[in-house]
Amino acid sequence: MIKHIRLVIAALILALAVPSLMNATTALAASMAEIDRDVDSALQKLYESTPAAKALSEKATAILVFPSIIKGGLVIGGQYGEGALREQGKTSGYYRSVALSYGLQAGAQTFGYALFFMNKEALDYLNKSEGWEVGVGPSIVVVDMGAAKSLTTTTAKDDIYAFFFDQRGLMAGIGLQGTKITRIEPK
Repeated sequence: MIKHIRLVIAALILALAVPSLMNATTALAASMAEIDRDVDSALQKLYESTPAAKALSEKATAILVFPSIIKGGLVIGGQYGEGALREQGKTSGYYRSVALSYGLQAGAQTFGYALFFMNKEALDYLNKSEGWEVGVGPSIVVVDMGAAKSLTTTTAKDDIYAFFFDQRGLMAGIGLQGTKITRIEPK
């Protein structure tokens, strides 16, 4: 009986949280100029702190950068952020990153991440998928600071490399599994 009550309570919380998150995405929408400015700044900081990211950028087909992801949760969690896809140094599209989660979690944090698409096939998958769910499709390697020191353009053989940066806040764990990336048209 108690298990059923907990499920009902969780369902009610989720039912209340999802519309709030959807309204928040509209309120958080940034302009193209704001996104481009934030992406420029994020890439500069990433390249200064992680030389492997700079080296990969010279070989990557494209880089999808989300300068600021906001993540929070108390049992039910969510995250949201906007970014830009860069091809040959120029913005070729704007994207939204959204995720919902459920489990033992509490806290809030912000972070950024960049996805380095190393081949045309991986980039084509993003463009054709009409909303790409990370964890389905091309393989992604999350590069931590230790691995970044040994990663070179010669050893980089995977489809996509993910670099996290600017983590702030108090929330355990970080990942991309279950994240939905969708193309947007900001103002």
